[in-house]
Amino acid sequence: MVRGSGTPHAGDAERGTLDKAAAENFPVAPFFLPRAWRTDLMAVYGFARLVDDIGDGDLAPGGADARLLGVSPTDAEDRTVLLDAFEADLHRVFATSSRPGPRHPLLRRLQPTVRRHALTPEPFLGLIAANRQDQLVARYETYDDLLAYCELSANPVGRLVLAVTGTSTPERIRRSDAICTALQIVEHLQDVAEDLGRDRIYLPAADMKRFHVQERDLAAKTGGASVRALVAYEAQRASDLLNEGAPLVGSVHGRLKLLLAGFVAGGRAAIRAIAAAEYDVLPGPPEPGKIQLLREVGVTLRGKR
Repeated sequence: MVRGSGTPHAGDAERGTLDKAAAENFPVAPFFLPRAWRTDLMAVYGFARLVDDIGDGDLAPGGADARLLGVSPTDAEDRTVLLDAFEADLHRVFATSSRPGPRHPLLRRLQPTVRRHALTPEPFLGLIAANRQDQLVARYETYDDLLAYCELSANPVGRLVLAVTGTSTPERIRRSDAICTALQIVEHLQDVAEDLGRDRIYLPAADMKRFHVQERDLAAKTGGASVRALVAYEAQRASDLLNEGAPLVGSVHGRLKLLLAGFVAGGRAAIRAIAAAEYDVLPGPPEPGKIQLLREVGVTLRGKR
């Protein structure tokens, strides 16, 4: 990674972001996919990962990403300024060839993918909007409010996967949205303590009130009975969404079917891990084992649940 000032090492900034794919709950671009798909899915992942890192303040030390985006050192810690610069660079991806291309290497990587598949700016702008919202909104009053956030923060990724693989239909998009929203909710459940450290709570306030959970309860080292009951309730909602979206897997064929089964199975395995921890997520995110994940892949491929 880049340290200090000077010319940004674009390759280091790009590689550092893409390397995070291995830590995700779901397969990003597994080896069994055609090389062209892997290339395009990694390009989409690089965009999504970087915009989340900007919004969460998780950019690599040294300010390379800010410099690549043309942000001055005085504004390099201002997430809103960085998101504005990132959006401006995104628009260069969609500009005509006669205009200057994008500055950031991850957006230069994305440009051929956009052109190959005639992708539109909307899903990418949605991901940026979600991270802007994170700078302004730290609590969600209702489940519907949270779903509206997931429409920006998660659903565009599934829609882009369908677009890249040439399989988009209205029904598949609807199923994909359910899966992506579920995966986002599961991630929020795994990261309750980490999110609280960022002064964010993605558990709906109305549900916290219903289960008699106060914000101070989420700061404990372990979850009490009320917190665990709340987490179990939200985990069931996520499970229901995964079941609603799972027919998407059976609507496609070949290696894409295995990829989508991996998405669903990753969410189901994570929910099982949360349940195995007796819904106590406060000590840290419960992680599923590989055997459990493979078992869930098999169940999902058979269309059972």
